[in-house]
Amino acid sequence: MINNEYFHQPVLLKETLAVLKPRAGGLYVDGTIGGAGHAEAVLLAAPNITLIGLDRDETALAAARARLAPFGKRVRLYHSNFSQIKQVISHLGYTEAAVDGVLLDIGVSSPQVDEAKRGFSYMKDGPLDMRMDNRLVLTAAMIVNNWEEADLKRLLYEKGEEKWAQRIAAFIIAERTIAPINTTFQLVSVIKKAIPKGAREKDQHPAKRSFMALRCQVNDEFNELGQGLQATIEVLKTGGRAAVISFHSLEDRIIKEKFNYWASTCVCPPELPLCVCGHKPKIKLINRKPIIAGAEEKEQNPRARSAKLRAAEKL
Repeated sequence: MINNEYFHQPVLLKETLAVLKPRAGGLYVDGTIGGAGHAEAVLLAAPNITLIGLDRDETALAAARARLAPFGKRVRLYHSNFSQIKQVISHLGYTEAAVDGVLLDIGVSSPQVDEAKRGFSYMKDGPLDMRMDNRLVLTAAMIVNNWEEADLKRLLYEKGEEKWAQRIAAFIIAERTIAPINTTFQLVSVIKKAIPKGAREKDQHPAKRSFMALRCQVNDEFNELGQGLQATIEVLKTGGRAAVISFHSLEDRIIKEKFNYWASTCVCPPELPLCVCGHKPKIKLINRKPIIAGAEEKEQNPRARSAKLRAAEKL
Protein backbone atom coordinates (compact mmCIF):
# COMPACT_ATOMS: atom_id res chain seq x y z
CA MET A 1 0.00 0.00 0.00
CA ILE A 2 1.30 3.46 -0.90
CA ASN A 3 1.86 5.88 1.95
CA ASN A 4 -0.20 8.88 0.86
CA GLU A 5 1.70 11.09 3.29
CA TYR A 6 4.51 11.13 0.75
CA PHE A 7 2.38 13.47 -1.33
CA HIS A 8 3.60 16.53 0.53
CA GLN A 9 4.35 20.11 -0.48
CA PRO A 10 7.91 20.38 -1.83
CA VAL A 11 10.02 23.20 -0.42
CA LEU A 12 11.37 26.11 -2.46
CA LEU A 13 9.51 24.83 -5.53
CA LYS A 14 9.32 28.10 -7.48
CA GLU A 15 12.90 28.93 -6.63
CA THR A 16 14.10 25.48 -7.71
CA LEU A 17 12.37 25.74 -11.08
CA ALA A 18 13.78 29.23 -11.54
CA VAL A 19 17.38 28.04 -11.19
CA LEU A 20 16.94 24.75 -13.09
CA LYS A 21 15.15 26.41 -16.01
CA PRO A 22 13.70 23.16 -17.43
CA ARG A 23 13.77 23.16 -21.21
CA ALA A 24 11.69 21.26 -23.73
CA GLY A 25 13.05 17.82 -24.53
CA GLY A 26 15.62 17.99 -21.75
CA LEU A 27 16.91 15.20 -19.54
CA TYR A 28 16.64 15.77 -15.80
CA VAL A 29 17.55 13.78 -12.72
CA ASP A 30 15.85 14.00 -9.34
CA GLY A 31 18.33 12.20 -7.12
CA THR A 32 16.08 12.27 -4.05
CA ILE A 33 12.65 11.92 -5.61
CA GLY A 34 10.69 11.33 -2.40
CA GLY A 35 7.03 12.07 -3.02
CA ALA A 36 7.87 13.49 -6.49
CA GLY A 37 6.59 17.00 -5.86
CA HIS A 38 9.64 18.64 -7.40
CA ALA A 39 9.84 16.00 -10.14
CA GLU A 40 6.23 16.52 -11.21
CA ALA A 41 6.78 20.26 -11.42
CA VAL A 42 9.88 19.78 -13.60
CA LEU A 43 7.97 17.46 -15.95
CA LEU A 44 5.16 20.01 -16.27
CA ALA A 45 7.52 22.96 -16.79
CA ALA A 46 8.26 22.23 -20.47
CA PRO A 47 7.15 19.74 -23.16
CA ASN A 48 8.70 16.29 -23.61
CA ILE A 49 11.03 16.35 -20.62
CA THR A 50 12.52 13.00 -19.61
CA LEU A 51 13.08 12.49 -15.90
CA ILE A 52 15.17 9.92 -14.05
CA GLY A 53 14.24 9.57 -10.41
CA LEU A 54 16.34 7.95 -7.69
CA ASP A 55 15.61 7.24 -4.06
CA ARG A 56 17.06 4.87 -1.49
CA ASP A 57 13.63 4.54 0.16
CA GLU A 58 11.35 1.98 -1.52
CA THR A 59 8.23 3.50 0.05
CA ALA A 60 9.09 6.86 -1.48
CA LEU A 61 9.62 5.23 -4.87
CA ALA A 62 6.19 3.59 -4.69
CA ALA A 63 4.59 6.97 -3.99
CA ALA A 64 6.58 8.62 -6.80
CA ARG A 65 5.62 5.86 -9.22
CA ALA A 66 1.94 6.45 -8.53
CA ARG A 67 2.18 10.23 -8.76
CA LEU A 68 4.18 10.24 -11.99
CA ALA A 69 2.27 7.42 -13.74
CA PRO A 70 0.50 9.88 -16.12
CA PHE A 71 3.88 10.76 -17.65
CA GLY A 72 4.43 7.18 -18.81
CA LYS A 73 7.80 6.31 -20.36
CA ARG A 74 9.12 9.81 -19.84
CA VAL A 75 9.88 8.77 -16.25
CA ARG A 76 12.38 6.12 -15.13
CA LEU A 77 12.66 5.32 -11.41
CA TYR A 78 15.48 3.51 -9.62
CA HIS A 79 16.02 2.22 -6.11
CA SER A 80 19.42 3.85 -5.67
CA ASN A 81 21.27 6.54 -3.80
CA PHE A 82 22.06 9.78 -5.63
CA SER A 83 25.77 9.04 -5.26
CA GLN A 84 25.14 6.40 -7.95
CA ILE A 85 23.83 8.85 -10.56
CA LYS A 86 26.68 8.10 -12.98
CA GLN A 87 26.03 4.37 -12.86
CA VAL A 88 22.30 4.83 -13.46
CA ILE A 89 22.91 7.19 -16.39
CA SER A 90 25.36 4.72 -17.92
CA HIS A 91 22.95 1.81 -17.41
CA LEU A 92 20.31 3.69 -19.37
CA GLY A 93 22.71 4.18 -22.26
CA TYR A 94 23.37 7.89 -21.89
CA THR A 95 26.82 9.36 -22.30
CA GLU A 96 28.44 10.58 -19.11
CA ALA A 97 27.71 14.30 -19.61
CA ALA A 98 24.18 14.11 -20.99
CA VAL A 99 21.99 15.66 -18.29
CA ASP A 100 20.39 19.11 -18.48
CA GLY A 101 19.63 19.41 -14.78
CA VAL A 102 19.99 17.61 -11.46
CA LEU A 103 17.96 18.24 -8.31
CA LEU A 104 18.99 17.00 -4.86
CA ASP A 105 16.74 17.52 -1.83
CA ILE A 106 19.04 16.39 0.99
CA GLY A 107 18.16 14.78 4.31
CA VAL A 108 15.25 12.97 5.88
CA SER A 109 11.75 13.52 4.48
CA SER A 110 8.68 14.48 6.47
CA PRO A 111 6.95 11.12 5.79
CA GLN A 112 9.98 9.24 7.05
CA VAL A 113 9.91 11.23 10.28
CA ASP A 114 6.15 10.86 10.63
CA GLU A 115 6.27 7.05 10.43
CA ALA A 116 7.14 5.95 13.98
CA LYS A 117 8.38 2.49 12.97
CA ARG A 118 11.18 4.04 10.90
CA GLY A 119 12.78 5.33 14.10
CA PHE A 120 13.73 8.80 12.85
CA SER A 121 11.54 10.80 15.20
CA TYR A 122 12.29 11.85 18.76
CA MET A 123 8.61 12.83 19.04
CA LYS A 124 7.20 9.35 18.34
CA ASP A 125 8.09 6.06 19.99
CA GLY A 126 9.41 3.35 17.71
CA PRO A 127 12.35 1.03 17.12
CA LEU A 128 15.69 2.81 17.05
CA ASP A 129 16.30 2.17 13.36
CA MET A 130 16.84 5.30 11.19
CA ARG A 131 17.67 3.46 7.95
CA MET A 132 16.52 5.24 4.82
CA ASP A 133 17.26 2.09 2.87
CA ASN A 134 16.22 -1.18 4.51
CA ARG A 135 19.03 -2.94 2.66
CA LEU A 136 21.48 -1.28 5.06
CA VAL A 137 22.72 -3.40 7.97
CA LEU A 138 23.69 -0.72 10.49
CA THR A 139 20.91 0.73 12.68
CA ALA A 140 20.91 3.47 15.28
CA ALA A 141 20.30 0.87 17.98
CA MET A 142 23.47 -0.96 16.98
CA ILE A 143 25.49 2.23 17.35
CA VAL A 144 23.95 3.21 20.67
CA ASN A 145 24.35 -0.24 22.19
CA ASN A 146 27.77 -1.23 20.82
CA TRP A 147 29.99 1.76 20.19
CA GLU A 148 32.66 2.79 22.68
CA GLU A 149 32.06 5.93 24.72
CA ALA A 150 34.77 7.91 22.94
CA ASP A 151 33.33 7.03 19.53
CA LEU A 152 29.81 7.99 20.60
CA LYS A 153 31.09 11.31 21.91
CA ARG A 154 32.92 12.02 18.64
CA LEU A 155 29.88 11.11 16.56
CA LEU A 156 27.48 13.32 18.53
CA TYR A 157 29.89 16.25 18.45
CA GLU A 158 31.07 16.03 14.84
CA LYS A 159 27.86 15.06 13.07
CA GLY A 160 25.33 16.58 15.45
CA GLU A 161 27.25 19.61 16.75
CA GLU A 162 26.05 18.52 20.20
CA LYS A 163 27.93 20.44 22.91
CA TRP A 164 26.73 17.94 25.52
CA ALA A 165 28.17 15.02 23.55
CA GLN A 166 30.53 13.83 26.29
CA ARG A 167 27.81 13.75 28.94
CA ILE A 168 25.25 12.12 26.63
CA ALA A 169 27.76 9.41 25.65
CA ALA A 170 28.50 8.69 29.29
CA PHE A 171 24.81 8.45 30.15
CA ILE A 172 24.21 6.10 27.22
CA ILE A 173 26.97 3.78 28.41
CA ALA A 174 25.57 3.77 31.95
CA GLU A 175 22.02 3.13 30.78
CA ARG A 176 22.86 0.29 28.41
CA THR A 177 24.71 -1.61 31.14
CA ILE A 178 21.32 -1.96 32.80
CA ALA A 179 19.31 -2.75 29.66
CA PRO A 180 19.67 -2.24 25.89
CA ILE A 181 18.41 1.05 24.44
CA ASN A 182 16.18 -0.17 21.63
CA THR A 183 13.50 2.50 21.14
CA THR A 184 13.48 6.18 20.29
CA PHE A 185 11.79 7.17 23.54
CA GLN A 186 14.31 5.19 25.57
CA LEU A 187 17.10 7.18 23.94
CA VAL A 188 15.21 10.46 24.35
CA SER A 189 14.87 9.70 28.06
CA VAL A 190 18.62 9.15 28.40
CA ILE A 191 19.41 12.38 26.53
CA LYS A 192 17.01 14.37 28.71
CA LYS A 193 18.72 13.00 31.81
CA ALA A 194 22.11 13.98 30.40
CA ILE A 195 21.26 17.59 29.49
CA PRO A 196 20.28 19.77 32.48
CA LYS A 197 16.93 21.50 31.98
CA GLY A 198 18.42 24.92 32.48
CA ALA A 199 21.00 24.31 29.76
CA ARG A 200 18.60 23.21 27.03
CA GLU A 201 18.15 25.39 23.96
CA LYS A 202 14.90 27.28 23.73
CA ASP A 203 12.47 26.01 21.07
CA GLN A 204 14.65 22.98 20.27
CA HIS A 205 14.09 19.42 21.43
CA PRO A 206 17.07 18.23 23.50
CA ALA A 207 17.39 15.07 21.36
CA LYS A 208 17.39 16.83 17.98
CA ARG A 209 21.16 17.03 17.52
CA SER A 210 21.82 13.48 18.74
CA PHE A 211 19.18 12.03 16.43
CA MET A 212 20.67 13.99 13.53
CA ALA A 213 24.11 12.58 14.24
CA LEU A 214 22.87 8.99 14.47
CA ARG A 215 20.83 9.29 11.29
CA CYS A 216 23.78 10.70 9.37
CA GLN A 217 26.01 7.86 10.56
CA VAL A 218 23.50 5.11 9.80
CA ASN A 219 22.97 6.38 6.27
CA ASP A 220 26.55 7.64 5.69
CA GLU A 221 24.96 10.90 4.61
CA PHE A 222 27.95 13.23 4.53
CA ASN A 223 30.07 10.87 2.44
CA GLU A 224 27.11 10.18 0.14
CA LEU A 225 26.57 13.92 -0.25
CA GLY A 226 30.16 14.56 -1.26
CA GLN A 227 30.12 11.69 -3.75
CA GLY A 228 26.70 12.73 -5.04
CA LEU A 229 27.78 16.30 -5.68
CA GLN A 230 30.84 15.10 -7.59
CA ALA A 231 28.73 12.73 -9.68
CA THR A 232 26.18 15.48 -10.31
CA ILE A 233 28.75 17.80 -11.84
CA GLU A 234 30.16 14.99 -13.97
CA VAL A 235 26.82 13.96 -15.52
CA LEU A 236 25.78 17.51 -16.39
CA LYS A 237 26.33 18.73 -19.94
CA THR A 238 27.83 22.16 -20.55
CA GLY A 239 25.18 24.67 -19.50
CA GLY A 240 23.42 22.05 -17.37
CA ARG A 241 22.35 23.10 -13.90
CA ALA A 242 22.42 21.61 -10.41
CA ALA A 243 20.02 22.63 -7.64
CA VAL A 244 20.73 21.34 -4.14
CA ILE A 245 18.45 21.87 -1.14
CA SER A 246 19.72 21.21 2.38
CA PHE A 247 18.25 21.58 5.85
CA HIS A 248 21.25 21.46 8.17
CA SER A 249 24.29 23.71 8.56
CA LEU A 250 26.78 20.85 8.15
CA GLU A 251 25.15 19.74 4.89
CA ASP A 252 25.05 23.30 3.58
CA ARG A 253 28.72 23.74 4.48
CA ILE A 254 29.69 20.69 2.41
CA ILE A 255 27.71 21.97 -0.58
CA LYS A 256 29.09 25.49 -0.26
CA GLU A 257 32.71 24.32 -0.01
CA LYS A 258 32.39 21.91 -2.95
CA PHE A 259 30.70 24.48 -5.17
CA ASN A 260 33.19 27.22 -4.26
CA TYR A 261 36.13 24.93 -5.01
CA TRP A 262 34.74 23.88 -8.38
CA ALA A 263 33.94 27.51 -9.25
CA SER A 264 37.38 28.84 -8.28
CA THR A 265 39.93 29.97 -10.82
CA CYS A 266 42.76 29.43 -8.32
CA VAL A 267 43.12 27.13 -5.31
CA CYS A 268 46.71 28.02 -4.40
CA PRO A 269 47.52 28.74 -0.74
CA PRO A 270 46.85 32.45 -0.08
CA GLU A 271 50.48 33.11 0.90
CA LEU A 272 51.74 32.37 -2.64
CA PRO A 273 52.34 35.58 -4.63
CA LEU A 274 51.42 33.99 -7.97
CA CYS A 275 49.03 31.28 -9.07
CA VAL A 276 50.80 28.03 -9.90
CA CYS A 277 47.94 25.53 -9.49
CA GLY A 278 46.56 25.59 -13.02
CA HIS A 279 43.11 24.99 -11.58
CA LYS A 280 40.26 25.45 -14.04
CA PRO A 281 36.69 26.09 -12.85
CA LYS A 282 34.11 23.43 -13.63
CA ILE A 283 31.03 25.45 -12.71
CA LYS A 284 29.78 28.97 -12.17
CA LEU A 285 27.67 29.77 -9.14
CA ILE A 286 24.11 30.85 -9.83
CA ASN A 287 23.76 32.19 -6.31
CA ARG A 288 26.63 32.97 -3.95
CA LYS A 289 24.37 33.09 -0.92
CA PRO A 290 21.82 30.34 -0.34
CA ILE A 291 18.25 30.97 -1.45
CA ILE A 292 15.81 30.67 1.45
CA ALA A 293 12.04 30.48 1.65
CA GLY A 294 9.88 33.55 1.97
CA ALA A 295 7.75 34.33 4.99
CA GLU A 296 4.59 32.93 3.40
CA GLU A 297 6.12 29.55 2.58
CA LYS A 298 7.71 29.29 6.02
CA GLU A 299 4.30 29.88 7.56
CA GLN A 300 2.55 27.33 5.35
CA ASN A 301 5.29 24.69 5.40
CA PRO A 302 7.38 24.49 8.61
CA ARG A 303 9.96 22.26 6.86
CA ALA A 304 10.89 25.21 4.65
CA ARG A 305 12.14 27.28 7.59
CA SER A 306 15.59 25.70 7.57
CA ALA A 307 15.82 25.02 3.83
CA LYS A 308 18.70 26.45 1.81
CA LEU A 309 19.04 26.19 -1.96
CA ARG A 310 22.37 26.46 -3.76
CA ALA A 311 22.67 26.22 -7.52
CA ALA A 312 25.43 26.04 -10.12
CA GLU A 313 25.85 25.78 -13.89
CA LYS A 314 28.34 23.44 -15.58
CA LEU A 315 30.97 25.22 -17.67
